[in-house]
Order: sequence, then C-alpha cells, then structure tokens
Amino acid sequence: MYPTRPRSALRTAVVWEVVRAALEKRAAELDQPVLDVVDTGGGTGNFAVPVARLGHRVTVVDPSPDALFALERRAAEAGVTDLVRAVQGDTQTLPELVAPGTVDAVLCHGVLEVVDDPAEALGSLADTLRRGGFVSLLAANRNGAVLARALGGHFAEARAVLGAADGRWGEHDPMPRRFTGEELDRLAVGAGLRVDSVHGVRVFADLVPGVLVDTEPGAMEALLKLEEAAAGQPAFHAVATQLHLLATLA
Repeated sequence: MYPTRPRSALRTAVVWEVVRAALEKRAAELDQPVLDVVDTGGGTGNFAVPVARLGHRVTVVDPSPDALFALERRAAEAGVTDLVRAVQGDTQTLPELVAPGTVDAVLCHGVLEVVDDPAEALGSLADTLRRGGFVSLLAANRNGAVLARALGGHFAEARAVLGAADGRWGEHDPMPRRFTGEELDRLAVGAGLRVDSVHGVRVFADLVPGVLVDTEPGAMEALLKLEEAAAGQPAFHAVATQLHLLATLA
C-alpha cells in the first residue's frame, strides 16, 4: 500500500517499499512490533502517517507550524493520533528534542539539500539511533539534474550543474544543493553509518510527459512497475532525480 495517491506514488513508491521492508526487518530482529521512528523534515506526514498505520511510534520534527498542524489533522483522520508526535524544530535543535540512542529508524527525506552543514545534520540524526537502527536518506541527485536540464534544452545550465560544487545551475535554481551518490556515501560513512542499499528514485517519472501517463490506459501502473524494476540497478542511478540510501548504525 503506497502512502500517497496513485500519481504521487510515482515519486514515493520505491522509497516507501524500502522503508516498509526495513521497518519490518528491524522489528523482527528486535522481536518488537512497535518501533520508535523520527521523521525529520516530515512536514505534513506523507511518510509519518503511513508508518504510524503500521503500528510504529513516529516523532515528526519540522520547522513549519503550518505543516505540523496539517500533520496532526492527517493523523487524526487516519486514526493514529496516539502514535504521531509533532515537534517544531530542525536538525540543529534535534539533540534537544530527541535523546541520543533512543530511536530505531530515522527518515531524512529532502533535508540535506537545505541544511547549512549536511555532515553535521546527518551526524545529529545518527546520534539518535540505537545500535542497529537505520537512516532512510533521500536527496536530490546532481547527475539526474544534468540530464533533465539538457533534455529541456538548457545546455549551459546542465554544464553548470555538472561542475558546481553544490550541484546548482545558477542563482535562480530553486534547489539549494544536490549530491552525487559518492558524496552521499561519504556523508553516511562519516556519520558512522554503513550503507546497505542505494536506489534511484524517479528514474523515468520526471522525464515522461504527464499527458501520456494521465491519458494512456494502464500507463501509470506500467510506469510505476518500471520505476520499481529499475530503482535498484546501479546503471540507472546516474539519471534518477533523487537517490535513496538505506544506512545502518553498525
């Protein structure tokens, strides 16, 4: 069961399946059906509420009070209010909000792109984990942006992304930072984590015309299956819009 509507599932299904399986594995290892999960930057609960529906306790740490209000409303509608805790904060204040070594899993989706110091932020997240806990890390892929800008005819911008230290194509680029797979791997290792798997996310979804997906019978389901099939194959990681790493505190 995907945590979002069918069209949005094109962007979330791969990550959701990896996270769901990792939670299931962790619960089995501990012989403990209820895990403690932190969703940093979790906003309105796109993942937090589905994780809570699996029976786990989720603390969502987000700087936006509006997003947290929407999260609480969504949790109430899903009947998981008792399992979801909304806390205003960010990765810098996380040590004050979550005690070290008390969490089984951390979701860090779309966060490293916007923090001042990605290494420090990931280190703070890793510090909250119990030994054997994992981080689900989703971040913008620099190489995927190169392909997207080039296919859009923005060749100078594609070249800029390729060479810029922060992976941006210019001052009007709405994305503050992008990463290569190697950079994300180094960040994870630097935080004391062992990378267990890497998946490409939105390998094709952002390149296929929306009108095709919306009007061709069966196209959306077929594209979703294609995304899932390609996600784990390293050859496609370079062209994905995002990269998803699952990393464990060894």
